[in-house]
Amino acid sequence: MRLVSTLTGASLCTGMMLALSAPASAAVDAKLLEMLKANGSINQAQYSELQTDLAKEAKDEADQKAKTDRLSSFEQKLAWAAKTQIKGDVRVRYEDVNVNGPTNNKSTNQDRERIRARFGIYSEINPQVDTGIRVATGSSSDARSTNQSMDNYFDKKQLWLDQAYIDFHPDAIKDLHLIGGKMNQPWVSMGDVIWDNDINPEGFAATYKHSLGGAELFGSAGYFNLKDNVDGEGVQFRHDLRLYSGQLGARFAPTDGMKVTLGGSIYTYDNDKNSAALAVNGNTTNEFTLYEGFGQIDLTNLPIPLSAYGQYVVNSETKSSEDTAWLTGVKTKLGSWSLDYNYRDVQRDAVVGAFTDSDFANGFTGSRGHKVKVGYEIDKNFSLGAAYYMAKSDTSNAPTRDANVDTLQVDLEAKF
Repeated sequence: MRLVSTLTGASLCTGMMLALSAPASAAVDAKLLEMLKANGSINQAQYSELQTDLAKEAKDEADQKAKTDRLSSFEQKLAWAAKTQIKGDVRVRYEDVNVNGPTNNKSTNQDRERIRARFGIYSEINPQVDTGIRVATGSSSDARSTNQSMDNYFDKKQLWLDQAYIDFHPDAIKDLHLIGGKMNQPWVSMGDVIWDNDINPEGFAATYKHSLGGAELFGSAGYFNLKDNVDGEGVQFRHDLRLYSGQLGARFAPTDGMKVTLGGSIYTYDNDKNSAALAVNGNTTNEFTLYEGFGQIDLTNLPIPLSAYGQYVVNSETKSSEDTAWLTGVKTKLGSWSLDYNYRDVQRDAVVGAFTDSDFANGFTGSRGHKVKVGYEIDKNFSLGAAYYMAKSDTSNAPTRDANVDTLQVDLEAKF
């Protein structure tokens, strides 16, 4: 009886002590078990049994921790996937370009089918940082085009890095974005006289917007490197061809049913006089400081919503008298249909020929004329569109003045 009582007491003591030690680590439990054996609280059989139980518990805890770690890793991947977007588009185009002038240079005429494919991944790295990477087709590294002609016996088409950027938007300053890399155009554009829509500039930019009363103020500034050591005299920063941009504007609603956007921009180049690459596509100068004014009025209370927009550009750097460009247009959208019309006059040295719209007048300055674009949304993210350009050009069919450059584009586009 006394032995049974002793064993029972020892067992109870052991159970209580092990229970108290449950939150501790396996190393502490093993040490406690050794102490119980050493002071005679348990015999060898009890020691062996408890040691087996302890090993099993340690294994179960290790298995549970591994399962929890795997689940945590999976949850993290799911969280990243939820904050990541995959976006892209595929476009199939029929294009006809017809240039007619006194010299009738037929080598510039085109009648072809073309494709464009773009694929991008955009992710929130953390609440303050986004990043994006996009690849796109293109028959060359030309910044103004992502099209490739259906040609050359079914050969494979090239892909190019079209975007790669980091966007830091600190919580401390709401609506401030600090962007570095190859990015979307950080400025607001009301026309494509200065910038072709396909151009993604490379460098560093800051954008900001702020609500003030009933208006929204917006602005941007940027530094973009175009060519290292453009003058051939050294690799230092001062020898690079650079672009600096600045823009300020405002959006406001003076009345119900009317929204107004007004703004101004400056694009100035450093070391441009050393770059022959800027004097192309009609330019007779390679020196540019562009001042732009732009605006848009949106009328939403009309039977058909209507927007009127425009831009005016002056190159203050050139000594040429052909230093001005302007564009004005109207657009609307009703149901599945959209319509956009504009007229422009782009003098030879008003804008950089390497960056102006590549579709109008074959991408040359010294041109003027009309653009009409019609779109129809067949289904969600699936549309049919047609654009017609009627331009007169002083430069695209040199030395002819006033050559007619008529371009028709019919597009079938799917987005995802």
